[in-house]
Amino acid sequence: MVDLPIDDADAALYTVGQVASMLNVQVAFLRRLDEQGLVVPDRSAGGQRRYSRRQIDRVAEVVQLAGEGVTLAGVRHVLDLRARVDQLEADLADARGERAGSADRAPGGEGGVG
Repeated sequence: MVDLPIDDADAALYTVGQVASMLNVQVAFLRRLDEQGLVVPDRSAGGQRRYSRRQIDRVAEVVQLAGEGVTLAGVRHVLDLRARVDQLEADLADARGERAGSADRAPGGEGGVG
């Protein structure tokens, strides 16, 4: 099977107009998110904004929060907190995996059962 850019969630394939149409938002709103650093799309060789599916998901998240009355400053805080929680959960999962792995190597034979 051939890996195509369309299969890559991080491939910047969508124009600002396409994203605005998909999410039913104004192009100016997307430009503002870029200017505010909330969703910074890649740029084509000609300087045009290009969005990946992952970035489109983030814009959709911003749209949802803004629709609930959260300001863009509040949206930034919420997104930062969500990213921090995701990182902490990953760290916790890693730590639990390391502890489980060390229990398998306990003295007394295979798996620590003797």
